[in-house]
Amino acid sequence: MATESIQDIKRRIKSVTSTEHITNAMKLVSAGKLRKAKAIYEKTNANSHYLTNTIRELFNSSQEIPQEYLAGNREIKTTCYIICTSSRGLCGGFNNNILKEAQREIDTDPEKPVIIAIGSKGKEYFEKRGYGIHSSYLSPPESISFLESKELSEPIIEMYRKKEIDEVVLIYTAFISSMEQEVRNVTLLPFEIENDPEYEPTYNQVEYEPSVEEVFNYLVPKYVETMVYSAVVESATCEHAARRMAMENATDNAREMLEGLNLTYNRARQSAITDEIIEIVAGSEAQS
Repeated sequence: MATESIQDIKRRIKSVTSTEHITNAMKLVSAGKLRKAKAIYEKTNANSHYLTNTIRELFNSSQEIPQEYLAGNREIKTTCYIICTSSRGLCGGFNNNILKEAQREIDTDPEKPVIIAIGSKGKEYFEKRGYGIHSSYLSPPESISFLESKELSEPIIEMYRKKEIDEVVLIYTAFISSMEQEVRNVTLLPFEIENDPEYEPTYNQVEYEPSVEEVFNYLVPKYVETMVYSAVVESATCEHAARRMAMENATDNAREMLEGLNLTYNRARQSAITDEIIEIVAGSEAQS
C-alpha cells in the first residue's frame, strides 16, 4: 500500500509540475502582450480624449446643434448594446463581469435589444439565451484595426439616423491599473452633455462651413468610431492584465500544491523505509 501511495503521489507531482510550467509560461506571454497593448491604449486614449473635448467645446460654443443628437429629442424605445468581451478564456472573472453588467442592462429594457458582440464569448453567451446578434467581431480584440471598427460602427450610426434604434450603449472594461479593471457603461448616442455656464472657449469665434449640421453629421460618426475603437483596445489591455493575474495566481497555487505533495511524498518514503527496516529486523530476530 505504501509503494502504491508513493507512486500516486509521484504522478500527482509530475502532473502539477507540468501545470505550473504551462501557467507560468502563459503568465509571461500575457505580460508581454500587456506591455504592447498598454502602449497602443495610451496613444488611442489620448486621441479619444481630444475628440471628446472637441465635441464638448462645440456643444458649449454653438446654439444650433442638430437636435437628433441630443438627449430628450426622442423617446428611448430600442437600445443598441455594443458589448466588448474576449475571444479566449483563462482570464479570471473578466468576461463574467462584462456579461453580468450587460445582462443587467438588458433585463431592465422592456424592448427587444439590438446586440453588437465584440468577442466570441459575448456572442456565445447571448445566442445560448435566445438573443439575436445583429453583428459581431470575433477575432482577438487586440488585432482590431480602426478601419474594422469603422465598418462595425457605420451601420449603428445609420440605424440611429433612421430611428431604427434610439440609443447606443457601450459596455466594456476600463483599465485602471495592471491590478485593477472595472466594467463601464457609456451612452454614446444621444449626447447628454450639458452646457457649462463657466465654460471659457479656447478660441474667440467659430465659423461652421458649410453649416453646423454638416459639421456634426461628419463629427458624430468619427466620435462613435473612435470611442468604439478606443473601448476595444482598452478592453483588450484589461483582458491581458486579467489573464496575467489569473495565470500568476494559478502558478502560485500550483507551487503551494507542490510543496504539500513533496512533504507528503517524503513522509511516505520515510514510512516505507521504516517499515522495511522493521521487517528486516523482525526477520533476523526470527532466524536467531
